[in-house]
Amino acid sequence: MSSHPAEPRYVVVVNHEDQYSIWPEGRELPMGWRATGTAGTKAECLAHIDEVWTDMRPRSLREQMERASSEPAAPPIPLPEGPTVVEKLSHADHPVEVIGLGEDPLRRLRERIELGHVMVRFPETRGGTELGIRFDPRSLELAGCNLEAGTGKLALRGELTLDGTRVRVHADIDVASMAGRGRLEILS
Repeated sequence: MSSHPAEPRYVVVVNHEDQYSIWPEGRELPMGWRATGTAGTKAECLAHIDEVWTDMRPRSLREQMERASSEPAAPPIPLPEGPTVVEKLSHADHPVEVIGLGEDPLRRLRERIELGHVMVRFPETRGGTELGIRFDPRSLELAGCNLEAGTGKLALRGELTLDGTRVRVHADIDVASMAGRGRLEILS
C-alpha cells in the first residue's frame, strides 16, 4: 500500500474578460470568477487552458479593437505648408520674450540665470513657440546688463533640439521689458 498523498485537484476558472486560471477544487471561488466544468491535476488543468485560451487579450480589448477596425479611418492630418518652425526662426531675427517669471520678474530672472535655464517665447509663430534655453551660467556675458536695476541687454545663448533638429538659440533681451529679438542657428 502506498503512503503517498493524493495529488491536489484544481478546477479551471474564467472571469468576465475571458481570462483563465486554476483554483483549488472544493474552495469557494473568488468574486468575479466562474468554473468552466474542467477539473483535474494542476498539469491537466494548465494543459486544458493552453488549448482553449488562444487569445490572451482581455475581452474588452478584443471588442474595442473589433469596433475600431470596422469604423472608417480618420482622414490624415494635413501637414502645414511652408517652412517649419526651425526654418522660419533660423532666417532673420524675430520678436522674442522671456516668459515664466511671475510677479517679480527681475528676481526670478536672476534665479533662472543662476540655474542656467531661461524660458523664452517667439510670439509670431503659430501658437507662440516656447523654448527652454539651457546654458552654463558662468559663460553668460553680463557686460552692459544690470539685473539689479533692470537695465541693459542680456544675450542668452543655449542649445537644444527642436523638431529633431539641433539648434542654438540666440536671444538678445532688453531687461526692462523682458523682450527683444532672437533667432535659431541650425547646428550640423
